[in-house]
Amino acid sequence: MPTSRPLPPIVYHPAYSAPLPPGHRFPMQKYARLAEVLAEEGLIGPEGLHIPEPASFQLLAAAHDPDYVRQVLNAAVPPSVERVMGMPVTQGVAERAQAAVGGTLMTARLALRYGLACNTAGGSHHAGLKGGAGFCVFNDIGVVARAMIDAGEIRQALVVDLDVHQGDGTAFIFEHETRVFTFSMHGEKNYPVRRGQSDLDIDLPDGTGDEAYLAELRAILPPLLRRVAPDLIFYIAGVDPHETDRLGRLALSDDGLAARDAYVLETCLPAAPVVGVIGGGYDNDIDRLARRHATLHRAAAHAWRSGLAGPAA
Repeated sequence: MPTSRPLPPIVYHPAYSAPLPPGHRFPMQKYARLAEVLAEEGLIGPEGLHIPEPASFQLLAAAHDPDYVRQVLNAAVPPSVERVMGMPVTQGVAERAQAAVGGTLMTARLALRYGLACNTAGGSHHAGLKGGAGFCVFNDIGVVARAMIDAGEIRQALVVDLDVHQGDGTAFIFEHETRVFTFSMHGEKNYPVRRGQSDLDIDLPDGTGDEAYLAELRAILPPLLRRVAPDLIFYIAGVDPHETDRLGRLALSDDGLAARDAYVLETCLPAAPVVGVIGGGYDNDIDRLARRHATLHRAAAHAWRSGLAGPAA
């Protein structure tokens, strides 16, 4: 691997933060603020942020219903579908969804090259085969893993989904695909009501807390890596398990989230390259939320400097 990169590559697109109606409950501005926070904290390498190409119709339609993809790209999604998604699909939202998928594709290819890379968006795990849901327009990991498997870029992928909500859309997309193993650890009483069946689902009770959460993860992840033997790992590092998150009830602290991300990377990176995406996080304070999402990128920088990936690997 190259030896001249002091920090793992980070992917960002200005379209990640699309305009939404005033007062909308989805914190869309967190993506732009996250990029600023990463710059402030010195977590961006000298090459700067990597800017992806938006995902094409053909790429998206390989994992989603083509008619639905056309509706999104034309900003002509029926109101009934918009209600399930929880947001209007304007041209800006459509462009944002294409950019986020393109971002995860670029992140995955950078991870294959360098061992580790992180997106500043991604983890839209509620979007399924037929359409979007739960603030998710397209399932970026669903699209990207499908494309890379089909192109022969990878042979076996593992999805480690630690968002507080079950990754139902990803489970539905890969229900009959043995080359993508889906693992979701989430709140048992949280959204969605109708769930897909991941290859491995772990339901956690409200108020789980740091100690029990980390103990569960430590018991599961090492044997899972041996069982699946992936050559690429998609890690959804949702911060909505946090104790103050509006939509999460698992009661993790800042230290708990940091320990979680550090553990996932130090455990997964010896086994396979890791694609980090940020997943969900819902705090009314955009700056506080962006700094919480930066937990993933701090952990990635530490893993990189420790030689788990990148220059010393």
